[in-house]
Amino acid sequence: MSKPSLELKGASFTLSVLHINSSDLNAVMAELDSKLAQAPQFFLGAPLVVNLSAIQDNDFNLHGLKELLVSRQLVIVGITGATTFLSNQAKTLGLAIVKAGKQSVTPPPAPRQTKVLKQNIRSGQQVYAKNGDLIIFGAVGNGAEVIADGSIHIYGALRGKAMAGAAGDSSAVIIAHSLEAELVSIAGQYWLAENLQQHSSDKSGCIRLNGESLIVESLPL
Repeated sequence: MSKPSLELKGASFTLSVLHINSSDLNAVMAELDSKLAQAPQFFLGAPLVVNLSAIQDNDFNLHGLKELLVSRQLVIVGITGATTFLSNQAKTLGLAIVKAGKQSVTPPPAPRQTKVLKQNIRSGQQVYAKNGDLIIFGAVGNGAEVIADGSIHIYGALRGKAMAGAAGDSSAVIIAHSLEAELVSIAGQYWLAENLQQHSSDKSGCIRLNGESLIVESLPL
């Protein structure tokens, strides 16, 4: 028998969620532009779900928000947490209504590879450990990116960007002997530099997911 021209199958994907907490689109635009300036490549072309649970005003300019996000080259998959009125409005704008489900924990693929580098990662360089962990005996400089489908261990200073669990592994961690990162991310949940500074005063640490939020834990001396 010939293969059908299309098939509908269930699948799970990691999507970042953008929480809108203000009806003031000028304020949203200013803060969004600030974050995009710090990590443009992290957001560019990434699929986003917009969470509107904090917006209860049915006069909220959803069309304006969509235009704002699209103008920043953000890909809006749909909305979640919106009122019935805003949900109906979203449908007329061609946006999907995404219902939040229970988080499923998928075991990491096996066998997992470990990529070990004994060098500094300099500005403009990108290192990716596909289907595995990344261990770096050296520093990750400002403007450098290290990415792993598993965990990232840095035996030196992390000053650039580190993205662990890139394929959706929520059990991944980021460990660094000096946390000075521009951005850290695990399974799509991210912190920028100011978030990291707010949550940790320690020089070294282990960043992991606790539910849907990042936390940082001190390393034993």
